Amino acid sequence: MVGSGVIGTACAYYLMRSGWKVTIIDRGALAGGSSHANCGFVCPSHILPLAEPGMVGQALRSLLKRNSPFAIKPRLDPALWSWLLKFARRCNERDMIEGGRGIQPLLLSSLELYRELVRDESLDCEFEERGMLFAYRDKQALEAYAVTDRLMTETFDCPARRLDADELLAMEPALKPGLAGGWYYHEDAHLRPDKLMKAWHQLLERHGVATRANCPFEEFEGRNGRAVGIATAEDSLAADVFIIAAGAWTPRFNQQVGCSIPIQPGKGYSLTMPRPSVCPRIPLIFPETRVAVTPFQSGYRLGSTMEFAGYDESIRPERLQLLKDGAAPYLREPYCDPVEERWYGWRPMTYDSVPIIDRSPRYDNVYIAAGHNMLGLSMAPATGKLMAELVNGAAPHVDPKPYRVGRF
Repeated sequence: MVGSGVIGTACAYYLMRSGWKVTIIDRGALAGGSSHANCGFVCPSHILPLAEPGMVGQALRSLLKRNSPFAIKPRLDPALWSWLLKFARRCNERDMIEGGRGIQPLLLSSLELYRELVRDESLDCEFEERGMLFAYRDKQALEAYAVTDRLMTETFDCPARRLDADELLAMEPALKPGLAGGWYYHEDAHLRPDKLMKAWHQLLERHGVATRANCPFEEFEGRNGRAVGIATAEDSLAADVFIIAAGAWTPRFNQQVGCSIPIQPGKGYSLTMPRPSVCPRIPLIFPETRVAVTPFQSGYRLGSTMEFAGYDESIRPERLQLLKDGAAPYLREPYCDPVEERWYGWRPMTYDSVPIIDRSPRYDNVYIAAGHNMLGLSMAPATGKLMAELVNGAAPHVDPKPYRVGRF
């Protein structure tokens, strides 16, 4: 297993459960990428792709605004501009619905599988099912979401409950009075990602899964259309099956897997701090400022923004400030001191918002599990279970066709 994030960990777990002896390697620290400090949403409501009607206009207007949640670092990068063009072509209702039909089965399956994991494996990850609340200041923006709600209800059987200003405040008293209203998805859940990863890795190690941090992959050793081993910076590892679950780094393996994987790193940020004295009970999203709020049992997190800046490792203070500024108009106590962690992660963004879960074109025993966009944690268990089914030749519990690498 190449990659120790939530997708690689889930794949390792379900392969281990089906009898495989598994080794996980990672180029850096174990679970140190986007799986570490994201918002922890397990959200069946997040069905619709990022590419939706009107998104191109929204993105262009955002680029003209100072300190917009969406940003592109200007540079000569043919892969990025090709990705953006293909993304723009999918910003229509037909492609949006097609993408949603690929996303939803993984979301629904993963919620059920998280329930099983927490119950059967006693994973200490602060899993809670409190739903998800979208809060609006602007009445017009609140009303506009009714169109999306109708589509979600009629096409995906995923309705939201509309709340007026008084109902919104009654449901979540941590919000400021005077907001326009909100929409509530009751089936969503959340957990604390770093605690999930720690508990899941400890479980794997107890069951004999080996892990090797700071062990960069270099190349496959192939023979007769199959990979027989991988060369790392340290040594060579032999195996019967190999899985690339390297998140935003997956395009670095294009030559090795025999295809071009159209993933761009979409940089997101988060701030983690203690729970404020007036802390929300329900996870929140503020669509007007693109900020998300997660109240964990042991802490509090603000997250989001989307920055296409390549593999830039800097943490820009102004991007972190956007999170505070975006939460301040909505919450009575939007943040507090001390900030315990300032963090960024590269989301593995495909232009159709649908992940890749498939066999590689070059080697028949090499598989790819990547491109989960902003929903890696939400889709991880179903991805791991599906990968184990594909490797074992078992009947898949969800249709694997939407995730084939040949669609690009």
